[in-house]
Amino acid sequence: MSDLKFQLERVQGVPASSEDILADMRRVAELGGKNVLTWRLYSKLGKYAASTVSLRFGGWNKALFAAGLEIANEFNYSDEQLYENIMGLWEHYGRQPRRAELARLPSFISEGPYYRRFRSWTNALSQFVTYANAQDARPPNPIEAASGHKMSRDPSLRLRFRVMKRDNFSCRACGASPALKPGLTLHIDHIKPWSHGGETAEENLQTLCEACNLGKSNVL
Repeated sequence: MSDLKFQLERVQGVPASSEDILADMRRVAELGGKNVLTWRLYSKLGKYAASTVSLRFGGWNKALFAAGLEIANEFNYSDEQLYENIMGLWEHYGRQPRRAELARLPSFISEGPYYRRFRSWTNALSQFVTYANAQDARPPNPIEAASGHKMSRDPSLRLRFRVMKRDNFSCRACGASPALKPGLTLHIDHIKPWSHGGETAEENLQTLCEACNLGKSNVL
């Protein structure tokens, strides 16, 4: 009699769970023989796109923290990584970040890569603002499209930034802000729930802190 056991196969197009992504990050880190994981290594060996990981957890560093991995020093950052770091600082301080703040957490990139890419911090900020203000409608995957949605459920990095900036990097329910409460996590929430046909459009999105977002989920 065969000793084969049942195995679950992922259906193409079905979104991965957060735990699936975190487990894959740990797998790639183990392949590297360290408790650190760079964006570049994961892009090469991971099952999912590094940008998808960042969007799911609100940033690459937050994903590393959720996976129990250490932040690694890396060179030759992509524009998306450089912009993501600026957004993380803007969210953390609730204002335009200053060059000196690149030298301390939560920044994971020093000023050197910005100077090599943009020649100055002012130019880096200018390029980031141009990037963030550009339209970026993410198309739905096959499963999302089949449900009648015109956009992907997960907002892009630039759309996240626009919504948070509009809401002054504060929770629209309780007013909490990372600038006043370090460590506070902000989420982008659908005002009309995605499950009820709400689209991932700026006018249907709002900034909520983790506690208020979970509270809303418990009520729905």
